[in-house]
Amino acid sequence: MAKPHRIDVLELEPRTEVGTTGAKHARHAGKIPGVVYGHGSSTPIAIDKKKLADLILSGAKSRIIEASIGGVRDSVLLRRIEAHPISRKPLSVDFQRVKQGEAVTASVHIVTTGIPVGVTEGGGVMDVVTHSLEIKGPAQSIPESLTIDVADLGVHQHVLASQIALPKGFTLLTPPETVVVSVEITRSAVSDTPEDATAAAAAAAVAAGLAPAAPEPAS
Repeated sequence: MAKPHRIDVLELEPRTEVGTTGAKHARHAGKIPGVVYGHGSSTPIAIDKKKLADLILSGAKSRIIEASIGGVRDSVLLRRIEAHPISRKPLSVDFQRVKQGEAVTASVHIVTTGIPVGVTEGGGVMDVVTHSLEIKGPAQSIPESLTIDVADLGVHQHVLASQIALPKGFTLLTPPETVVVSVEITRSAVSDTPEDATAAAAAAAVAAGLAPAAPEPAS
């Protein structure tokens, strides 16, 4: 059984060498360059890439973490990981200084459960139009994701941002009229009318020699 990834204190190393060259040197040393910002200051840091992976796997990436920055304790929140567009390996990381109870903004991923009735019975297709919502609330309670049950969603129906339940103490920053999930009929399904089916059947009969071809119009 694999050992759980637990982070007690996150070690962040202050960086004196900044800029593109400093970031490259940090990566060559097996570390990910980054910054800790907030409360009126910004500190360039580097984090061991394995420790960053442990942080992500621990499930604590959306929670306040106790960190040691050059031996000085601080409370931080992981805010952004920039990844390589092809390899998806981390290139840089941002942390924000926070306090318990402090209100912060966060972009939270949308997760859907169930299969819409408009898909199973109506021939529609579900489209997740908006993949995350901007919310604001206590830093220690930021959810990993927001879940939507789409089982009752019919064709030509949708879920708006304002219809998604938020945890206690959080407010929605995304415009409330934003469409998050919708179910619509595809263009191919719309074009598949009885007239189309009749024309297709007639063409098949002509091809099989079961019906005469329509006469060509006189020139």
